[in-house]
Amino acid sequence: MTRLIGIDVGGTNLRVGVVEINALDQPCLLEEVRFHADFSNLCKSHQHSSAQAWQTILITIAEAVNSVRAKYSAISAVGIGFPGFIDPVTQKILQSPNLPGLSNVDLSADLSALITLPVMTENDALAAAYGEYRMHSSATDSLIYLGLGTGLGGGLILNGKPFQGQHGVAMEIGHITVQPKGRLCGCGNLGCVEQYASANGVAISYFEATHQQCTAAEIATRAGAGDHAAIDAYRLAGALLAQALAHVLKVIDVTDVVVGGGMSAGWQYMEQAFQQQLEQDLIPALRGKVNVSISSLGDQAGMLGAALLSQLK
Repeated sequence: MTRLIGIDVGGTNLRVGVVEINALDQPCLLEEVRFHADFSNLCKSHQHSSAQAWQTILITIAEAVNSVRAKYSAISAVGIGFPGFIDPVTQKILQSPNLPGLSNVDLSADLSALITLPVMTENDALAAAYGEYRMHSSATDSLIYLGLGTGLGGGLILNGKPFQGQHGVAMEIGHITVQPKGRLCGCGNLGCVEQYASANGVAISYFEATHQQCTAAEIATRAGAGDHAAIDAYRLAGALLAQALAHVLKVIDVTDVVVGGGMSAGWQYMEQAFQQQLEQDLIPALRGKVNVSISSLGDQAGMLGAALLSQLK
């Protein structure tokens, strides 16, 4: 029996899970604990230097780990899914578009020094992709994961292995340009799909139409009540997400696509526009051959995947 801690770092919250692996190599999530951690606003605030923000992030994660660890013995390692570009060799966070100011920071080494456990850091969407794969490995050996959250992440499992790319930026689908000269993205480019097909993107679309500040969850509720601006915001998100995915599928011929993350709760308002755009943009040889499903693991995929990936490092 092996016990691991898996962490999913978001822009506004922190999810910590204890994962147990039995003798048959089957993982089980024993407990999940959520912590409020507004890292996004912390990193964007002018009241703190990037070094101060980093120390706050480290201490917050360390305290969360220690509070969970106190309840469980024999934790052997910690795996972290972090939003950003992760160097596949050093595990350093090269950049995090939604957590500006973080550059070449070493979460694995710095956190390990605080909690005295081995720590592995991986891109959050790739960790979620691996979690989805391990829990459904009998069905497929390759899949694409789309994580709809504060931003938009992507992960690829190819022939049973997580694919990072040589520079740690493989499957950064959120930064595919879908609107030339469009909205400014945290990565520095214009018109990235993340600026439209994410919780932040939907909120921006709704604000542009109504001048009302609402969360993506609130906008989904309004869409359900027939609010046309809310419906349009989600339709735009669905269509542009499909456009970006179609480009990826032309390059990486994968049958199974899993959509997860907090904003996938509003999938019903995106699905029709998504399916129509995907069918239109795919090349004929791929039409009708791509299976898109909503994650059955929800927000737990990232924690599970991060924990399991810590065994591979």
